[in-house]
Amino acid sequence: MARIKRAVNAQKKRRKVMKLAKGYWGAKSKQYRAAKEQVRRSLRYAYIGRRLRKRDFRRLWITRINAAARLNGMSYSTFINGLKKKNIDVNRKMLADLAVSDPAGFAKLVEIAKA
Repeated sequence: MARIKRAVNAQKKRRKVMKLAKGYWGAKSKQYRAAKEQVRRSLRYAYIGRRLRKRDFRRLWITRINAAARLNGMSYSTFINGLKKKNIDVNRKMLADLAVSDPAGFAKLVEIAKA
């Protein structure tokens, strides 16, 4: 059985890594071994960052909802609890947007949650 030579595939693999490493400083953008390590690390950070971004946005929305609810004389937890008891399903992203762009509409929701 003939042996398989990897020349073309190995070059493709290295080219892909070096393309991802473009813009890195020093050896990390010039040498394959250093670039491979940095690209692997960078991809891991990017993966983690995508998860963290979701957390950060949820925290931001909750903070905005809490601030708007307190302006209307109610805490965040009692507001959310009131909405749940009235079977009003509005996600936190939409509530935060309402709190910022339409304070009157948000105040009506607070009144509904108080009742």
